[in-house]
Amino acid sequence: MAGRTGATAMSGQAGSWPVLWAAGALICGLALAGPVRGQDAVITAHGISTFGDLALPADFTHLPYVNPDAPKGGEISESAFGGYDSMNPYTVKGRAAAASNIMLEAILTATADEIGASYCLLCTTLEYPEDRSWVIFNLRDDVTFSDGSPLTAEDVLFSFETFRTKGLTDFRTVFNEYVKDAEVLGPHRIRFTFNDGVSTRDLPESVGGLPVFSKAHYQANNLDMAESSLVPYLGSGAYVPDRIDTGKTITYRRNPGYWGEGLPINKGQNNFDLIRYEYFSDPSAAFEAFKGGVYTFRIESSSKGWATGYDFPAVNDGIIKPETLPSGAKGSGQAFVFNLRREIWQDPKLREAIRLMFNFEWSNKTLFYGLYDRINAVWENTEMAATGTPTPEELALLQPLVDEGLLPAAILTDEAVMAPTSNPDRQLDRKNLRAASAILDDAGWPAGDDGKRRNAKGEVLRLEILNDNPQFDRVILPFVENLIALGIDARLENVDQAQFEVRIRNPAYDFDMITDNALSSYIPGTELKQYYGSATADVSVFNIMGLKSAAADRLIEVIIAAKSKDELIHATRALDRVLRAEGFWIPQWYNSKRWVAYFDIYEHPAEVPPYVLGETSFWWYNAEKGAALKAKGVLK
Repeated sequence: MAGRTGATAMSGQAGSWPVLWAAGALICGLALAGPVRGQDAVITAHGISTFGDLALPADFTHLPYVNPDAPKGGEISESAFGGYDSMNPYTVKGRAAAASNIMLEAILTATADEIGASYCLLCTTLEYPEDRSWVIFNLRDDVTFSDGSPLTAEDVLFSFETFRTKGLTDFRTVFNEYVKDAEVLGPHRIRFTFNDGVSTRDLPESVGGLPVFSKAHYQANNLDMAESSLVPYLGSGAYVPDRIDTGKTITYRRNPGYWGEGLPINKGQNNFDLIRYEYFSDPSAAFEAFKGGVYTFRIESSSKGWATGYDFPAVNDGIIKPETLPSGAKGSGQAFVFNLRREIWQDPKLREAIRLMFNFEWSNKTLFYGLYDRINAVWENTEMAATGTPTPEELALLQPLVDEGLLPAAILTDEAVMAPTSNPDRQLDRKNLRAASAILDDAGWPAGDDGKRRNAKGEVLRLEILNDNPQFDRVILPFVENLIALGIDARLENVDQAQFEVRIRNPAYDFDMITDNALSSYIPGTELKQYYGSATADVSVFNIMGLKSAAADRLIEVIIAAKSKDELIHATRALDRVLRAEGFWIPQWYNSKRWVAYFDIYEHPAEVPPYVLGETSFWWYNAEKGAALKAKGVLK
């Protein structure tokens, strides 16, 4: 079971500007096997990474995890939740279709087996000085948009200017703080210059990760990035929109004239002729549709579904293939999240008492079949997660914040905050109930004769958990029952997806608690200002809890300025420690594996890369198996 994952379904293509839609930070560095340095120490390379060398040399022939001889053809289809009414993935207005950015490419692209590295896609090389105060991209002269028109530096500049003036408010706030300007140097050459006095470690790759779309098409169709629209952006990607049945289904078709088909970085990728998403309002209906062949590939997010749902004839007959695949991905950060904009939830004692009442151990044993792992850290399952008491390097960062009164002294000696543990054999843990009761008593919320907790004004302590996913009812309702036993007037409020999005967004922020994700990146950088920065807390679609922490702000600056991997790790661990101490969340769980089920017509490389499943990219269709299932009448 998974929580809300954001307003836009993303394609498998990596390489987007990381703070547009939380696709993860794509950071920069030095190139392997021959970066060229001129007299003024300007580096010319085929890619860039954060700390150290790129894994792939300039003359690589294909990515190590793909099948370069994978056949092209067939269709892959998946389900999507709710509906959509827009093809613009870069605005909070409307709800964008699944993979509505699939047609857009960026100058640089990431891989699925390497952290903090990007390689030229729309460019042949990039140039930058050692201090990374600017970057020049030398664009390929054969790149075309899907309508055959050429992609030039003017399109890159126009896309850049549009994002910086029309993009999400929190994105613009951070973006304009770091990027000074862009200048077209020639038809296929563009330079980005960064502001003085800012950390430039991440910036060449950040601007290189901006999606590029056609200036002529944008203007001809009177598009507005800030507004919802059903007119898709015109991009240079391998896929183009094919069938748009608003809110019901959307299909993307592989462009047979795709300009980048022969590039080494694309070998063995973009293998399907069609990629289709079918929309369902009810998860149960979606599962039944899968069993009936309405769509053919399913990423299972429900532990109950995985444990009990795959015993039906098509599985037993080998028509549908369930498969557990390894994953090296970090924990999702999925959690119950408080709305700190509401004065009542600014009291850390109240939050701590409520936190004690979620019994993960019982939920995992009783509801999840023991299949999940607990989340404790924002950077769960990575080397960035804080453990135990602070290291000397962490103390050096935390001590000044304590001295200035921004953090309690206990953070210097206490172990990193862990999620509470509970009795797995009982839904209501009596020990935690007593502890939470004592906390609320001390916080001025004693229980009355009717069992309800009230403050000195006679106000009842109420908590509403807002939810748009019916699958979560079985998790939330026991939590609500535990809160009621504590004396809190708690309730589950189910709303549809559209209402949910309106209520959690600026300016409404009309909720007490929701299930969301405490976001993080493998190599954190400027995107942290959107996730946890005070300056964007009242406009960000990512800092959904409205966190405003001066200590977190200071540590974010340290992370952005880190010049070595060790510095970055220590600073991120310190921030992880501080965020966990803030207590804005009740951590839930994550899946350390990937659960997929699909009609036995697809194949994948023997070694699936650790960070991306890649089913719509480097998996492929087995035409012989597909023909056999069609002959049996299983598939149309």
